[in-house]
Amino acid sequence: MSQTTSTAPSPTISTVELTRIASQIRRDIVRQVHGVQSGHPGGSLGCADFFTALYFKILKHSPQPWDMDGKDQDLFFLSNGHVSPVFYGALARSGYFPVKELATFRRINSRLQGHPTTHEGLPGVRMASGSLGQGLSVAIGAALAKKMNGDDRLVYTLHGDGELQEGQIWEAAMFAAGKKVDNLISTVDYNGRQIDGDVDDVLPLGDLKAKWVAFGWDVLETNGNNMEALLKTMADAKDRTGKGKPVMVLMRTEMGQGVDFMMNSHAWHGIAPNDEQLKSALAQLEETLGDY
Repeated sequence: MSQTTSTAPSPTISTVELTRIASQIRRDIVRQVHGVQSGHPGGSLGCADFFTALYFKILKHSPQPWDMDGKDQDLFFLSNGHVSPVFYGALARSGYFPVKELATFRRINSRLQGHPTTHEGLPGVRMASGSLGQGLSVAIGAALAKKMNGDDRLVYTLHGDGELQEGQIWEAAMFAAGKKVDNLISTVDYNGRQIDGDVDDVLPLGDLKAKWVAFGWDVLETNGNNMEALLKTMADAKDRTGKGKPVMVLMRTEMGQGVDFMMNSHAWHGIAPNDEQLKSALAQLEETLGDY
């Protein structure tokens, strides 16, 4: 195995370097899922650029030392917890825990459960996110707590588009706008696919931008697999905080991005690659930081 490497967050990191880190995290994703023949590679691969941008450029955060409160730091809450492989990859590569621990993904007594949990005490994880639809409510509570404590940092979330079929999301959306929770930036992984097929076939979301606007949010759209566009949009989102509205970023992505045979289908939502498929996937993804 190559030398284990982690890269600390840096606000001055280049787009080129971010793209290289995202490639490594994609390698981490397929290797985690293959190693235990279980997990969700499709959405994880599609969100690798977002997590890389977030943890290596956007967030003001300190991996070490880490505590649950995150005072004077930006907070992130993962609501669609099944994309845990990309979450763990980003946390490890940015210094929250040893990169070699990725090899324990989904194994008995591992801190890296299939859906992130808090009782194992894994640094970087502030909520359990196995049940969809709950992350926005938790993030709103954290954002309000920051306001009450005079903490001017921001709260970020990620949701799946299929997750928006959960009613709790829209209750939380109304609350956030009604209570002017304007230190919150939420994002949706808008890949158009979920476990049972295309979102439009399972339960169409309609005009998603118009829905969030109608619920009182400031809404932006971006290409979540284009690092430059993503960084620009997230900077714009940050500029819009503190103005009386929560901010929503609808992030168009491709499920399975970076691995050709996993793209353009919902089939790889929750299927692990076999040995030959892993070899093919890794051949398409540059090793930039060293595999664990």
